[in-house]
Amino acid sequence: MFKLFKSLCIVALITFALFAGTELRAADQELLGAGATFPQPLYSKMFDAYNQQYKVKINYQGIGSGGGINQLTKKTVDFGGTDAFMTEKELKAAGEEVLHIPTCLGAVVVTYNLPGNPKLNFTSELIADIFLGKITKWTDPKIAAANPGIKLPDLPISVVHRADGSGTTYIFSEYLTKVSPEWKEKIGTGKSLNWPAGQIGQKGNPGVAGYVKQTPGAAGYVELLYALQNKMPYGNVKNKAGKIIEPTIKAVSASANVSIPDDTNVSLTDSAAANGYPICSFTWLIFYKEQNYGGRSLERAETLAKMLFWVVNDGQKYVEPLQYAPLSKEAVAKAVKIIRSMTYNGKPILK
Repeated sequence: MFKLFKSLCIVALITFALFAGTELRAADQELLGAGATFPQPLYSKMFDAYNQQYKVKINYQGIGSGGGINQLTKKTVDFGGTDAFMTEKELKAAGEEVLHIPTCLGAVVVTYNLPGNPKLNFTSELIADIFLGKITKWTDPKIAAANPGIKLPDLPISVVHRADGSGTTYIFSEYLTKVSPEWKEKIGTGKSLNWPAGQIGQKGNPGVAGYVKQTPGAAGYVELLYALQNKMPYGNVKNKAGKIIEPTIKAVSASANVSIPDDTNVSLTDSAAANGYPICSFTWLIFYKEQNYGGRSLERAETLAKMLFWVVNDGQKYVEPLQYAPLSKEAVAKAVKIIRSMTYNGKPILK
C-alpha cells in the first residue's frame, strides 16, 4: 500500500512539474502592453497578425500615454506606448534605463460637428484661439476670413479635450506652444493641461471623437484615423511655409524628413517642410534595456525583443492601410540598433 502511495505521489509530482513548465512557457508567450490610444488601431492589427503568425498573444490596453509610462515604471507591463518621449523626470523615476523605438507617424487633426460638415481651413492662430476659449462661435469673422464662400452656422463652439494623460494632447499642445505665444504663456505643453474653464474632458481618442460626433457645434482634436473611422470632418491647417495642408500620409512623411538622433527623440510639429502637415509626430514603444527584472525569464525577454524587431520591419506593411505614415529607412535602422542593445544579465538578447 505504501509503495502504491509513493508511486502515485511521484507521478503526481512529475505531472505537476510538467504542467507548471507548460504554464510557464505559455506565460512567456504572452506579452502585456499599455499606453497611447493614438496608435491603438494599428497595434490591434499588428498584434493580431503577429499572434496568428508566431502564436504569441499580445494584450495591449489603450489607457493613454501617461498611463503607459506609469505602468511600465511600475513594471506591471512588458512594454508601454507613448506619443511623447519620456521626460527626464519620468526617465529618472523608471529607476533603470528605458529605451524608445518609433513605430509609425501619425497626424493629429481638428475635428468638428457642423451642418453639412464642410471642409474647413485653420490657421495656427485660429486653432489657438478656439482652444483658448477666445473664439466661441462658428460665425466668428476670423473663421469666416479663413474659409471664404463657406456658410458657417450660428452655433456656439463646444470645445472638447482629453481628460487623461495623453500623448495626443502632448503633440497638439507642443504645436500650439511653438506657434502661439499666448498659448505658451497660459497653457504650455504637456500630456495633461489646465484647460480654460467650461471646456469638456473625455477619455481617450475614442471619447473625444464620440463627444464631437454627438454634439452639434463641437470641436476637438484626435488622431486622424479616429476621424476617418467615425466619418467625421477634419480641417486642413496652414503650415509654417504658408501652405494650406491636408493631413495625408504624404504630408506627414514630408514633416518627418529630418535627421533622427540615436535615441529617436525628435519633434516634428510645426515643420518647416514646404508640404509638411504641421501637427504630427512619431509614436513610440518603450521598454527596459536590461530585461532581467521582477523574475522575468530569458525566454520572455527574447519574446519581447523578437516582437519589437518584427514591428519595425515586417509589421510596417500594416501602417499605411490604417492612415499612419511608415518609418523611414533611417528610423528603422535606428530602431533596430536600439532593440539590439537590449540585454539580459548584461548580455545581448538578439544575436
